[in-house]
Amino acid sequence: MSSEIASLEQQVPLCLRRDQRRLRGSLDRIKSDAKSGKEIAAELAGLQTRIEASSALREARAASVPALEYPDLPVAERKDEILAAIRRYPVVIVCGETGSGKTTQLPKICLEAGRGLTGYIGHTQPRRIAARTVAARIAEELKQPLGQAVGYKVRFQDKTRPESLIKLMTDGILLAETQHDRFLDQYDTLIVDEAHERSLNIDFLLGYLKWLLPRRPDFKLVITSATIDPERFSRHFGDAPIINVSGRTYPVDVRYRPVEVEEGDETDKTEQSAILGAVDELWRELPGDILIFLSGEREIRETSESLRKHHPSKCEILPLYSRLSQSEQEKVFRPTGSRRIVLATNVAETSLTVPGIRSVIDTGHARISRYSHRSKLQRLPIEKVSRASPFVEPLDERLIRDGMRTLQEINALDEKRGLTGIGHKLAKLPVDPRLGRILLAGAQEHCLAEIAVIVPASACPTRMNFLK
Repeated sequence: MSSEIASLEQQVPLCLRRDQRRLRGSLDRIKSDAKSGKEIAAELAGLQTRIEASSALREARAASVPALEYPDLPVAERKDEILAAIRRYPVVIVCGETGSGKTTQLPKICLEAGRGLTGYIGHTQPRRIAARTVAARIAEELKQPLGQAVGYKVRFQDKTRPESLIKLMTDGILLAETQHDRFLDQYDTLIVDEAHERSLNIDFLLGYLKWLLPRRPDFKLVITSATIDPERFSRHFGDAPIINVSGRTYPVDVRYRPVEVEEGDETDKTEQSAILGAVDELWRELPGDILIFLSGEREIRETSESLRKHHPSKCEILPLYSRLSQSEQEKVFRPTGSRRIVLATNVAETSLTVPGIRSVIDTGHARISRYSHRSKLQRLPIEKVSRASPFVEPLDERLIRDGMRTLQEINALDEKRGLTGIGHKLAKLPVDPRLGRILLAGAQEHCLAEIAVIVPASACPTRMNFLK
């Protein structure tokens, strides 16, 4: 029997990653039963069947890997170097500017490195529209329909199958999955794209993945970032190797149009006039479509109306922002043959390739999520775009203190900053802790109403004490 058990132990690593933990648990129980003198023949046979079924699924995944072709992009020139690094190191950092092709080509390089056989190649994007469009682009390059070898998962939509090899998703979806998949067993490789954006979700993920890596020696992590300060990411993951990829493949002519706009004035007509002037200049001198970056939905509507009055029936004007419906967003990625002007927020800054764009107008302003420790509210103020804003910097100590104080106020932390029972429950809810506390209080309020039916009101505790 010992030889059969040893043989099964050697077969477990050849199974799907999501099955390995359960199979090892069953194997440990069989070993324990064997030591106590119990009959284990039937258990061994059942375990052998489960191992063979999982191994067959792994072999089917290997057989389903499509032929890989790489377009003429800068990242393809460094493919062999990236391939060797992925095979050798647990963490690899790939730096490249927009246009290098890292977003669409890295999953294919991971497939060539033998990844994606025991689990998904996970690929996170900061925004839902990027997850959908990148998935569609990779599927197109692999010559397969979307949802087969390549799928995506965003809020309210899951276009993946258990047989899929590559899974695109938002970083928020991955963070939510850690609640029920603590060791990320459904993945054998993870690509964290646009890590330099440093959202709260990405910061949590980078900390979580650092904890996970020693517990998953089979796991591979690829982090992509702009070329600004990648050494900090490298130090965070134990001096992980950095591979730099060139960005622009075409010369870019930069023109400046100084506009005097009063600070905080979001509707200044001078800016609208400057946009119309810039559009006229580009329309006369350069072919192709125009992309205009604006700070928000209201600014897009105002500029769209101005352009329609200024260019009646001469061009197609298309908005692009996160609240837009999926069908409206997809119009931007389907050229109709007529010349177009695309009005977008900063959702189009990263991981999106809008076809036909030859000119870009940037107003120099963007809505940036900011937390006010004074008002305790998350705001979206319009700020001037700064070159220093991708820099990786630690959080302001005042914000950390305010966060701790807020958690204590909602009874998630005690006086010694230890996690309370309510804190444990809040940690399982993928929402803002204050909203989570309202949900928990609502559940307790429901219990209080039921108790009041059975117990006289005079015997009930006070509402405040009950909620605490």
